[in-house]
Amino acid sequence: MKIDKKEFNRLKKSDPIIKEAFKDSDEELSPMDPPDAYSPLSISPVPYEEMHPFLQKLVDEHKAFSDVLNKFEVAILKWRENKWTFNKEIDEGLKQFFNFFDEKVPLHNQKEEKILFPLLHDKLIESGEHNSADSSITGINLMEDEHIKIAQAVAIVFNFLGLGSRLPDQQSRNITYQAAFDQGIAIIETMKLHIFREENILFPQTMQLFTPDDFNKLN
Repeated sequence: MKIDKKEFNRLKKSDPIIKEAFKDSDEELSPMDPPDAYSPLSISPVPYEEMHPFLQKLVDEHKAFSDVLNKFEVAILKWRENKWTFNKEIDEGLKQFFNFFDEKVPLHNQKEEKILFPLLHDKLIESGEHNSADSSITGINLMEDEHIKIAQAVAIVFNFLGLGSRLPDQQSRNITYQAAFDQGIAIIETMKLHIFREENILFPQTMQLFTPDDFNKLN
């Protein structure tokens, strides 16, 4: 997924996973010519065709979710432009997102959390790719934490939409809908970055660090 160019330098310095990916690179990137999306220079990219089938499946699921996420983004932006008035297009974009998140995302996250992440977490620690202050903390901890926070944020948006529709006072309804919108935008931004980090940092690390025996455990 594309990441806003203006976020590049800030996140390169502040994001713990992206910062780690750049730590061994001597190449300087001009702020006048930022890339379209992050390119973790110290980690060699792995083409989809060369990924293990387990990782390919995760990437395929990311693409499906990204399509739904993009439609959700269009829907809530139009909803705001429409002054919090719903129409068929907006309703369909919101419904598709909530249904997909409820039915598909938990299964995807379980594949990562139960199968891939524990093995990769250990490999990252063994290879020295961990928090400098606490060697038990790796990028996996952040990704699992984001799974939880995103799920919580989605629940908040869903509940705010329901609450707003029941409020008789227009001002209170607008405040509630604005809060739902803000939380929705945060979900979109977080998910785009989350998917980027998995596909461009964690999955290449998996291909680099896993042995044949490790890959046999991915089923």
